[in-house]
Amino acid sequence: MSTHAKGTTPRETPRERRKDRTIQESVHDTYRSRGKLPEPTVCPQCGAVFHKGRWTWAERPAEAHQEMCPACQQIRDRFPAGSVMLSGPFLVAHREEILNVARNEEAAAKAEHPLRRIMAIEEHPDRVVITTTDTHLPRRIGEALRSAYDGTLDLGYADEDRFIRVSWIR
Repeated sequence: MSTHAKGTTPRETPRERRKDRTIQESVHDTYRSRGKLPEPTVCPQCGAVFHKGRWTWAERPAEAHQEMCPACQQIRDRFPAGSVMLSGPFLVAHREEILNVARNEEAAAKAEHPLRRIMAIEEHPDRVVITTTDTHLPRRIGEALRSAYDGTLDLGYADEDRFIRVSWIR
């Protein structure tokens, strides 16, 4: 029966184990609350209510604590969590229809999840770039466009799944 510490071999003690192993850092989210918000809390910008641990759309409670929600902070700081790049000849011919699909997807997502929003829509002659406050909305917009109009959809994650780049071309 061995008396060595778990994870060591009979020849090494815990002090002698290798110290050059990679240490995995925790994922850092700048917009995550540092502590528990008092309930109820209301965002003074958009009116979302923090209740039971999440941001929702609800009637504004009387005498609620006020603090800006993470989505409004990201919009203020111009710090997106995702982007959708739309391009191709079909976009040029059907720009308004395509942008309406994106806005409808945002409205549906935002109705259930107040932090899922379009931050900005940058229109260029040959492309449109939509930035968002979360990583789910770009994928949802891209899949809706592919479903409605076909085309090629590419998804790319960066920063340990903290940023998504979606590209739709037709």
